Amino acid sequence: MDKLKHYRQIIQTLLGEYAGYKSLNPDMERELICDTASDRYLIVNFGWQGNRYIYGCTVHMEIRKEKIWIQYNMTDVNFAKELVEMGVAKNDIVLGFHSPFKRQFTEYAVG
Repeated sequence: MDKLKHYRQIIQTLLGEYAGYKSLNPDMERELICDTASDRYLIVNFGWQGNRYIYGCTVHMEIRKEKIWIQYNMTDVNFAKELVEMGVAKNDIVLGFHSPFKRQFTEYAVG
């Protein structure tokens, strides 16, 4: 399996597992969105909290130039660590939510 297909599979497996967890609020839903044509993967939560509609992205990952970019993570899950445990090299993971300057001080790729 080539690298791109392998990374797509890893991301979908990892985020699919997380998206499968039920919300504590029974009126909220969690959904995995996979756009394999442009290699964008998101988890969104939506539903009602009382009489207020809630919608928001909790995780956003992309594949760019054969690297996995974690663009947004509003969970307590360390997705970079999870990706490494699933076989992704640290130099193929970019913490996009950090500034380019700050990325050089992480154990992951700069960009």
